[in-house]
Amino acid sequence: MKKVFVLAAVPFLFFACVKTSDPCTNVTPASEEPQILAYCGANGISYSKDPSGIYYQIIDPGTSPHPTITSVVSTTYSGKLLNGSVVDSSSTALSFPLNQLVVGWQIGLQLIGKGGHIKMVVPSSLCYGCNGAPPTVPGNSILYFDITLVDIK
Repeated sequence: MKKVFVLAAVPFLFFACVKTSDPCTNVTPASEEPQILAYCGANGISYSKDPSGIYYQIIDPGTSPHPTITSVVSTTYSGKLLNGSVVDSSSTALSFPLNQLVVGWQIGLQLIGKGGHIKMVVPSSLCYGCNGAPPTVPGNSILYFDITLVDIK
């Protein structure tokens, strides 16, 4: 009798662990605004709000010109979840085509020039959305970025 029970349970366990292919649902920047405002307040970020929903503080505006969407930007940066977990960082300047970065960076980096420094709290839909960037960024995660724009090409 035990063998029958074990064999009957195996298909249940297998199907219970199979990941479904249901599409995820992005949340809106407006729905994340209370969390963003609380984070800014708790972390001393005096912010401006971009129409996209990004909250930012320009620490140093840098020099002109500012990058365009087709620029290659060199940055040092730190990215964190709102719980403080670091998801990515580089203290050595790394270069990226701006148009290949998350939308939050595309918007924020155009606000500063070479040598500029910006702090941004970016709604999940302007970063990695409902899919996240496993394993470090869960779906629908608001991210905090501290970025210095080292160079523009």
